[in-house]
Amino acid sequence: MRYAWRRRRQLAVVVTAMLLRIGLDVLKPWPMVFLVDYVLQGKITSPWFPRLAEMLPGAPTPANLICWSVATTVLIFLLSWLIGLANAYANISLGQRMVYDLAADLFARLRHSVGDNIRRVTTDSACVSIIVKDALLPFVSALISLVAMFGILWRIDPTLTLLAVLVVPYLVLVFRLYAGPMLEHSYQQQEAEGRIYSISEQTFSTIAAVQAFGREEFNDRCFQQATGDTLTATLSLTNVQLQFKILIGLATAAGTAGILWVGARHALNGQLTIGAILAFLSYLGSLYAPLEAVMYSSSTVQGAAGSARRVREILQTQREVSDRPGAAALSSVSGHVQIEDVTFGYEPGRPILRNLSLEVRPGETVAIVGATGAGKSTLVSLVPRFFDPWAGRVRVDGRDARDIQLKSLRRHVAIVLQEPFLFPVSIAENIAYGVPRAAAPEIEAAARAANAHEFILRLPAGYQTVIGERGATLSGGERQRISIARALLKNAPILILDEPTSALDVDTEDALLQALDRLTRGRATFIIAHRLSTVRRADRIVVLSDGQIAETGTHDELLERGGLYAGFYRLQFGDSTTPGGHTR
Repeated sequence: MRYAWRRRRQLAVVVTAMLLRIGLDVLKPWPMVFLVDYVLQGKITSPWFPRLAEMLPGAPTPANLICWSVATTVLIFLLSWLIGLANAYANISLGQRMVYDLAADLFARLRHSVGDNIRRVTTDSACVSIIVKDALLPFVSALISLVAMFGILWRIDPTLTLLAVLVVPYLVLVFRLYAGPMLEHSYQQQEAEGRIYSISEQTFSTIAAVQAFGREEFNDRCFQQATGDTLTATLSLTNVQLQFKILIGLATAAGTAGILWVGARHALNGQLTIGAILAFLSYLGSLYAPLEAVMYSSSTVQGAAGSARRVREILQTQREVSDRPGAAALSSVSGHVQIEDVTFGYEPGRPILRNLSLEVRPGETVAIVGATGAGKSTLVSLVPRFFDPWAGRVRVDGRDARDIQLKSLRRHVAIVLQEPFLFPVSIAENIAYGVPRAAAPEIEAAARAANAHEFILRLPAGYQTVIGERGATLSGGERQRISIARALLKNAPILILDEPTSALDVDTEDALLQALDRLTRGRATFIIAHRLSTVRRADRIVVLSDGQIAETGTHDELLERGGLYAGFYRLQFGDSTTPGGHTR
């Protein structure tokens, strides 16, 4: 209902149209009753029939009254059709807007596998539309119709009315028996379909490895198993729903048959006129249709409840990082970063960083090195608040990062990821991703600084060349240089370079490092690198080991010390190097 209330204007239109349709349903039988009883048989079964005949334009002759009866029937039909059309349009608008609202909320919280995430956003989020538009609103409409129709039927014939509602306890019993199985089978179906999405995404994203290791048949079997499981779950759900609907239909059919029998006996005994019987049967359809709608709405809800359960699993999870109440925006940042006594890990009880403290001042470049798993990338991920530390804090210009609005904080941080990610748009759009309004000269300047300008000009359309998915049409080095140009263009006071030169050759690396020297002036820069030739120019080198700072100093100081850094250096450049003399 929260998502329906967000779209209250569309909801108001739907409810208004629903009420108008109920009113027209109440009026539908009366032109026929007026025609059969008053016009054709001359019976006054209602005191307002003669008054109505006098009020109508023209003489109250049978021919005129027949015309008015037909015209009223056609008018009610046209009004019902127009209101139904407006209701359908409003329903679609309401339903789709709710789906997109829910999908956006899910998108911001997803943590499952990519394929299953896609399923939850694109398909499971439709549950909000089904529950509100196809179940809850029809349920409310049905209840209003039931009250209105019951009152009218009771005035026509109380005995027939009581007979008509005898099916209600049976309907409730059937629903109680089938509600649980429908919910469980629906959830199993959605889970099985989610596995299809996951397997598809995993196969497509690793297609090169699948082909290289000849595992096509294995992946085919996995996919066939997943589709088989989905088919089994779908058939099980369909079987339960069909049983439910058949039992509901039998109840209303039996009720209608009983009404026909007893109603015919009442007509023979003179208790009811033919018009009254026709009106009763018409209203009976309007009574049973809402009853069936209530039951089928319950079935619809149970079918959508599987998706809703998967959606709630996401919405009920806590965001790992969010704005604190009262978090303020940053108008300007000098780039002074203080990491104070931080402890953090990804799994409870298994910290990656332990009581680590580090300070980086504006204009200072700090290189972070260490063995794989030492916590290098984890450490720098705390600066833009991809995660919050378990203990300790991260300060930016003296302020706790948790007291700064996320968007504001990240606007002042530029990042080059270890695995460059590019979008299937033009080169220029990729470079300007962080600064969408950047002018062409600014984009080109960033590309030149990243040593990417020349290879971009060799592309078919230069900066307007559209690259493939994830930059598949470019080499690894070219992708990295565009990613670096993107960070250069953002011109943020805090710069994080995670293996920025890992895919570059030596000549390109030297040219890029010269550009980085100019870029890092006045900025707090974190450089993570395994290639020590990349970090030797840093103002300070921090060596991590087991989540703590083991060494810190300049390149020459750490070589002289002969510790962990010197060991890494010898592994890369050979045992023959002398710590103090080789400053390659």
